[in-house]
Amino acid sequence: MKHYDIIIIGGGAAGFFAAINTAEKFPNLKIAILERGKDVLGKVKISGGGRCNVTHAEFTPKELTYNYPRGEKEILGPFHTFMTGDTMEWFDKRGVELKIEDDGRIFPVSNNSKTIIDCFLNETKKHNIDILTNQGVKDVLYASNNWHIITGADQFTATKLLVATGSSPKMWGILKKLNHTITNPVPSLFTFNCKDSRIADIPGVVVQNVKIKVLETNLESEGPLLITHWGFSAPSILKLSAFGALELAKLEYKFTIEINFLNLELDTVLEDLKTIKLDEAKKTVYKFAQFELPKRLWYKLVLDANIKEDTKWADLNKQQLDSLASQLCKAEFKIEGKSTFKDEFVTAGGINLKEIDFKTYKSKKHEHLYFAGEVLNIDAITGGFNFQNAWTSGYIVAQNIGLE
Repeated sequence: MKHYDIIIIGGGAAGFFAAINTAEKFPNLKIAILERGKDVLGKVKISGGGRCNVTHAEFTPKELTYNYPRGEKEILGPFHTFMTGDTMEWFDKRGVELKIEDDGRIFPVSNNSKTIIDCFLNETKKHNIDILTNQGVKDVLYASNNWHIITGADQFTATKLLVATGSSPKMWGILKKLNHTITNPVPSLFTFNCKDSRIADIPGVVVQNVKIKVLETNLESEGPLLITHWGFSAPSILKLSAFGALELAKLEYKFTIEINFLNLELDTVLEDLKTIKLDEAKKTVYKFAQFELPKRLWYKLVLDANIKEDTKWADLNKQQLDSLASQLCKAEFKIEGKSTFKDEFVTAGGINLKEIDFKTYKSKKHEHLYFAGEVLNIDAITGGFNFQNAWTSGYIVAQNIGLE
């Protein structure tokens, strides 16, 4: 049975970041990372379409917390210790150049997640951190002042234990036996399934700034919208799915959304349509898209407003103008389920945050037990925020785990 000073369960972003920073602060400690699969850093590899969305260009702690539907209050203090600017500096010191894109997402200049993975692997090698794969954890016990970790392949002991397994039902089950309370997980980042004639044949259409409401709830969001083969996606939808994760799960993912494709008031749009009716009297409504909407979407909305393809603006009656304004600003769509990103799966749920000391990320239930990343009931919207949670929690654990 091999003994380590610190064992980290989970070969992902939080685990590696904690291991490297711990080894730098406490160079005499023997550290191992246990990964259940044959490869490490799987989520890092596929994040951001294979480019790795490292973090997001929000540099004020309070503003940064607004992107976390669960954990907003708890993570404020940690962000004052380590956040976006610190992340960028950390990678820069290790030769990884990062860039900020127009939407605020931060990627390596290489546009390749391998750059981040190579950085981590080089650092673990430099600090003699053991990376042990195919070590699916079966049980964790505390006895004789040591943690005992039983895997499908080996048994280990450790003075300190860090759990950084992400959204792992199996590990949550083990932690329940250690008297930690688990908030039942539900999907957080997901897209909406919708079958509607208005979007049936136009996948790939993007509207840059929409406003979406989930009817009969207080949920709403703004931002880009993507029409897909199965329904709706893009940041406006993913933000709704994150902040509404618990509520939408209770609705069994069957609800109605109202989309304002123009993000303008109905009365304003109606007046604009009346002006267009005068200015473009001889043109056909169908052929000439207005409000900078994608043509394919405009065609669908015009037809659904009971306006024929050969109808001229001058011939529109009041009912048709009202109907078109409603299609543009108050279009209702029935949602009949969700689709998740299987590889980048994010859940709302995990260890109850009241059981964690967020100055150290130490368990309040057990000595020498720490947590980092999404194993806690903390999750964020898309855009690099979940990784920032991993970096922050991993860094703070590293500053404290070797002190006792």
